[in-house]
Amino acid sequence: MPIYVKSGGTWREISSSAGSQLYVRDGTSFTNKTIINAYVKESGSWETVFTLFDTPASYSTDTGSVAVPANANAIHVQYAVGGGGGGVGGAEYDKAGVESAGGGGSSGGYVSDKVFSVTGGETLTITAGAGGAGTGGGYNSTATSGGTTSISGSTSGSLFSLTGGGGSYASGGGDQGPPRNNYLGAVGTATISGTVLSTGTTVDGLNITTFNSGPVGTFNSNGSGNQGTNPGNCSGDNCQIAGGTGGASYAGPGAVSGGTGAPAGGSGTAGTRGSGGGGGGAQPQSAGTTGGDGELSYRFLRIA
Repeated sequence: MPIYVKSGGTWREISSSAGSQLYVRDGTSFTNKTIINAYVKESGSWETVFTLFDTPASYSTDTGSVAVPANANAIHVQYAVGGGGGGVGGAEYDKAGVESAGGGGSSGGYVSDKVFSVTGGETLTITAGAGGAGTGGGYNSTATSGGTTSISGSTSGSLFSLTGGGGSYASGGGDQGPPRNNYLGAVGTATISGTVLSTGTTVDGLNITTFNSGPVGTFNSNGSGNQGTNPGNCSGDNCQIAGGTGGASYAGPGAVSGGTGAPAGGSGTAGTRGSGGGGGGAQPQSAGTTGGDGELSYRFLRIA
């Protein structure tokens, strides 16, 4: 609810929505004190008429340079994840006695419902890592790893860095053998560098420990990604084998499935939301797919 004062004959709004603060002079110290909340009694009931900062009901996914609101002092990261790794394509041989499937890409590190301290007015640099590209078939091939998702403040420094999942890869094969070796990429990891708030209440009455709307469904969560599957080889010339599934991103009830592996000569599906791309199959060989792009969702708070 806005509050107005008359200044020079003109009514002027001094509410949090106008980006202002309300002060009262303390008779003991004679210093201005910032009012967090103000109330009036109406018909026997106390009603809030001023709150220094109203927690937004919606979340932002903006990246780039983002200014922290002047009256905020924390950021609630509902979810964030590094980019998923790509899947490597399959391989076919001439009289090697096998055909090879490509492994699925790994998923990125993540956070879910985590609250960090920030400074009002500082600039945050927010980056969402891209998903890694898959590759076509071949004996020596490496899919691209996912990019890093991060938030860093001009005053607060790095809050977190979520590396992307590794792309799967293969090496050492030849047309008439030996069969190639198939490998899975490393999982993405979460490095937490900022000041994490494990308890607290916002000035408009929200207990942060109840925040559980992120994928994991549990307050203050972070973790590493998951590897995809590596089917390896099928036995026999011209046998058929499908590619591996990409690693799932996040954890808990909101975990996001990785891309599906491609059947022999067919197409798989790409990863989404930081999960790994599916691998390619054989025979005939098929391509691996792209990992899911990284993402973030956040809102600013004022902790009392």
